[in-house]
Amino acid sequence: MSLVRITPDLYSVDIALAYATVNNVTGKPIYAQADCYLQTDAAAALRRAVALAAPLGYRFRIFDAFRPPEAQWALWNFAPNSDFVADPRKGSPHSRGVAIDLTLIDGDGRELDMGTPFDDFTEQSHHARTDISPEAQRNRLLLLGLMSAAGWDFYAKEWWHYQLFNARSYPLISDSVLPRRMMPQE
Repeated sequence: MSLVRITPDLYSVDIALAYATVNNVTGKPIYAQADCYLQTDAAAALRRAVALAAPLGYRFRIFDAFRPPEAQWALWNFAPNSDFVADPRKGSPHSRGVAIDLTLIDGDGRELDMGTPFDDFTEQSHHARTDISPEAQRNRLLLLGLMSAAGWDFYAKEWWHYQLFNARSYPLISDSVLPRRMMPQE
């Protein structure tokens, strides 16, 4: 298996990698490069999801995909909460290139209301919340349905996180194998 670059023109997605900006839970960039990668199997599942969303007038905005183990450590050191950040000693599905964090956007590029922002490390981010607006509940269920129908598994505590069902069968991948490293070089 190998990583493939996900680009807006090849996959008809909007890419807004949060960890390449200050707009993430840490408040500072973790990635030096805003490059988006997935394993080939995950990229194929993304294509299926895109094809299912398009006739409904929706696209996906990707907040994160492949996350180098070095970035996983940065997140863990900031928020060592295994409900929301995988322990890097065990390895994250993101660090295997088979997980994606995303939301739906409408034809004007506006994010659908999901009840919380991405990376909101509270119980409000869990799937099946009935104490968020009915619109947000519908939008989460729409995202869940599209991603599930395309072959993705979900994580019950983050409405934005999806991964391949056999995620742990993929090896961890270092930032050093990328054609252009995502992590800052010291």
